[in-house]
Amino acid sequence: MTARKPSRKTPAPTDAAPPPPLPPAGTAPPRAPAGTAPPGSPTAEPAARPRRKKPAAAHAGAEPPHPRQEPGTHGVRPALPLDPDDRARLLAGAHHAPHDLLGAHPARGGVVLRVLRPYARGVTVLGKGLRARLHDDGDGFFSGLLPMSALPEYRLLVGYEDTEIETQDPYRFLPALGEFDLHLIGEGRHEELWTALGARPMEHQGVAGTRFTVWAPDARGVRVAGDFNYWDGTGFPMRSLGSSGVWELFLPGIGEGALYKFDICRPDGSHTVRADPMARRAEVPPSTASVVTDRHHVWQDGEWMAHRGDVPVHEAPFSVYEVHLPSWRPGLTYRQLASQLPAYVKELGFTHVELMPVAEHPFGGSWGYQVTGFYAPTSRLGSPDDFRFLVDSLHRAGIGVLMDWVPAHFPRDDWALAEFDGRPLYEHPDPARAAHPDWGTLEFDYGRKEVRNFLVSNATYWCEEFHVDGLRVDAVASMLYLDYSREDGQWTPNEHGGRENPDAVAFLQEMNATVYRRNPGVVTIAEESTAWDGVTRPTDSGGLGFGLKWNMGWMHDSLQYMAKEPVHRKYHHHEMTFSMVYAYSENYVLPISHDEVVHGKQALVSKMPGDWWQQRANHRAYLGFMWAHPGKQLLFMGQEFAQGAEWSEGHGPDWWLLDPSYGAEADHRGVRTLVGDLNAVYAATPALWQRDTVPEGFDWVDGGAAEDNVLAFLRFDAQGSPLLAVSNFSPVVRHAYRLGVPTVPGDRVVWAEVLNTDAARYGGGDVCHPGPLEPEAVPAHGRNASLSLTLPPLATVWLRPV
Repeated sequence: MTARKPSRKTPAPTDAAPPPPLPPAGTAPPRAPAGTAPPGSPTAEPAARPRRKKPAAAHAGAEPPHPRQEPGTHGVRPALPLDPDDRARLLAGAHHAPHDLLGAHPARGGVVLRVLRPYARGVTVLGKGLRARLHDDGDGFFSGLLPMSALPEYRLLVGYEDTEIETQDPYRFLPALGEFDLHLIGEGRHEELWTALGARPMEHQGVAGTRFTVWAPDARGVRVAGDFNYWDGTGFPMRSLGSSGVWELFLPGIGEGALYKFDICRPDGSHTVRADPMARRAEVPPSTASVVTDRHHVWQDGEWMAHRGDVPVHEAPFSVYEVHLPSWRPGLTYRQLASQLPAYVKELGFTHVELMPVAEHPFGGSWGYQVTGFYAPTSRLGSPDDFRFLVDSLHRAGIGVLMDWVPAHFPRDDWALAEFDGRPLYEHPDPARAAHPDWGTLEFDYGRKEVRNFLVSNATYWCEEFHVDGLRVDAVASMLYLDYSREDGQWTPNEHGGRENPDAVAFLQEMNATVYRRNPGVVTIAEESTAWDGVTRPTDSGGLGFGLKWNMGWMHDSLQYMAKEPVHRKYHHHEMTFSMVYAYSENYVLPISHDEVVHGKQALVSKMPGDWWQQRANHRAYLGFMWAHPGKQLLFMGQEFAQGAEWSEGHGPDWWLLDPSYGAEADHRGVRTLVGDLNAVYAATPALWQRDTVPEGFDWVDGGAAEDNVLAFLRFDAQGSPLLAVSNFSPVVRHAYRLGVPTVPGDRVVWAEVLNTDAARYGGGDVCHPGPLEPEAVPAHGRNASLSLTLPPLATVWLRPV
């Protein structure tokens, strides 16, 4: 049948022309006569033109004609072309509102549907009673005007050269991030920022997918690129959510395991591809993509979590084993570590482990202290749920978990945080202020509320999402002082003319207040090496609000003393007593950390003078003195069995020293046995921890015996029960050494030796007090009673009344 030629006065159909009658939404248009197609459909000839067969040569290299419309197919007319500027900005990844142009929108004459799918050969819209092929507008754009009265529920059938993919259209969804979240982000007060930013698998408007959100206020545009789009984000531009600086896109069908990054158009129009600052999982380095993930671990540490805060940490036993997870047992995953680490730590009697930084970092040689993925446990050892499993296992073994946290700086990698959206964003805008002089990294801009929020939320994230019991905050001094490691002329004073950084002070106070408020039983610990006042004072009293502070002065002075030959120690006696001058100015931890056993500083036992016997004896005596001294204690792995070599992240502790086939195995096992006994007696003796932070818990017996290299002091629990600690740092036995002791109520009270680092089982000479010691009515050291002791050489002895 030949179509009738219309009158010349009949206008050609356009978007602006009066539309034909619309069928009800979701229904099929009237069936066209056989051999024809509905007017305006992709296969219809122009209304005024009869069908003519083209010469064969005219089809060479041309796209084949669209197939005949199936029943139920809507007629699709050309949509008005995009504004050239919008089109160019979409293609350049520089558009702030792609959802205003892509997807389905009501228009005169029906519904305009526009899709951007680079490399596609065709796009067909599918729905209930709907199958419509869109017009190819070039450059990956497809569009059409559907004669419908309401926005349809639809899917897209995208045809490529060798396949077709049926998918949801990301641009038909409303924002998946709420106004309240945006308000909190804008205020810098979103304490659960990880629930709002990053990649989150979810169901949105009844469809499963992943919501991608990122803060990039200076960007001209942001796109999502990943393994799901062959790392070409052209077809996945994100929308800017008002003035918040947040960009958002919900991608249906994308789930866990997908790799992604953000393709950011900088203010100058250039592009940078970045890992997600809020990624909760990252690829295994050296790969740098972020990974979509969700939490599935079912916690079994309810009893631990319910009671971990029953006793304030400064009034409880607190003995810490510091661990670098990748090298503790090289090659083990989080789950494999969970089968070994808890049992080992429990056997030694430590109350807590402290994990060197777990957050993702590109360079293993940084030991984790140059972080790029602040919200992602390193994938070197497994998944985030695997790390949760390790923490859970430690808790079920009765062991608390502390984690090193690094908010002081971040590396300059061009795929991470540095100039994230083309301008300084996480770092301070002043280059001289941003550059960390010691590590070649960048310092955070603590004065920017969104940056402060990023870090405060990160602190509580580890406590809430991974049940971490404490954060040891690295390099606090570098944050507090504007002139830290800077010469005159390299720094600018604060508004009061001082060297203090008020923005960093405000950040640390906010972080501590937030962590303690949200996570009862958690402790924060400052690695702070100066005399800053009030590090562990509560924030409402003007302090920084930390629970504990590393006593770097004690560590430095005491190790300097121990390195001296005994004959010279009398000239340095004050180095062992000076710590008690300021012992109660803060709540202290006594740290022998990884920093003291690397880079030429030698392992702890190797710092000691003398032959191998004397080195081990000094090592043991020093640990006995350390465990008795006011303050909590921390010991780095390998030092518990007197490893002689420095630590290396490449091979970890020298476990072979404990192999029974090794000739000197007994020497090392003896030290390890001592550490286990130190922890056991410590935990059972409240005098050693109950009053660590108040002067009433300590009293010198003799702190002035420099000629003898002897230190003697008493520790008291809350009921006044004492423990006497005596250290003899000379290599000679001291017989009939008289020390004054307090009068203890009760009949026939005697004193008993509860620990002696010279015991044979520890590798010592076994100069001990096997029986009870009766106090004599001989005044000494200001007391009416005294004990006459035999002090073993290079040893520490603990005694208490029984």
